[in-house]
Amino acid sequence: MTIPGFRILPMGRRPDPSLVKQFRKIATPLISDNMNRMHAISCELRPFHGGGRMAGTALTVKTRPGDNLMVHKAIDLAEPGDVIVVDAGGEMTHAIIGEIMVRLAVKKGLAGFVIDGCVRDTEAIREGDFPVFARGATHRGPYKDGPGEINVPVSVGGMVVHPGDIIVGDGDGLAVVPADIAQEILDLALAQKKREEAMFAAIEDGTIDRSWIDAVLIRKGCEWVGDSDKI
Repeated sequence: MTIPGFRILPMGRRPDPSLVKQFRKIATPLISDNMNRMHAISCELRPFHGGGRMAGTALTVKTRPGDNLMVHKAIDLAEPGDVIVVDAGGEMTHAIIGEIMVRLAVKKGLAGFVIDGCVRDTEAIREGDFPVFARGATHRGPYKDGPGEINVPVSVGGMVVHPGDIIVGDGDGLAVVPADIAQEILDLALAQKKREEAMFAAIEDGTIDRSWIDAVLIRKGCEWVGDSDKI
């Protein structure tokens, strides 16, 4: 039996890298819409990098607030395409990562960081396009004493993330796709993308059907004061 709090577990089953790669083409609103808008990490975690989408496999870390020993170990263990997802308790007084750790992650070919806590060296991070999402920033650095856990379920921005989940991030925020339904969600999101592209074309050529608005208002019993022919 392993004792919770200071342990490193194996990742377990990873999603197919080709499947993860396809999520880089999908905006987070399309993913969210097809999971009933319930699988979003809090908007309080925002992008600190210069821009660009992120998609990768979650390697999870639960650490004592203000300590990044296990985050350093996670970088060493991570494989190309992994996103290191850190539950740092949302603590805002010490940064969990900075420029050095970002450079290490870039060198290893990782896909990004998600930190429920703070980062530092934000000017350097903003100048690059390596994805870094965090709750805030502070110049105060972390301690390196532990304890912590790697590859356990974590709570990040109000969302439970399991090792091996697919994490997608862009300017609208972060979505979590459970690995066991990832292909289904991808297919649904791609289908919605095609529908929206058809809608954009209809807007441009003036054929968009807006009758659904009045239908909803009538069904909901909306009272129109004035010209009744308009509803």
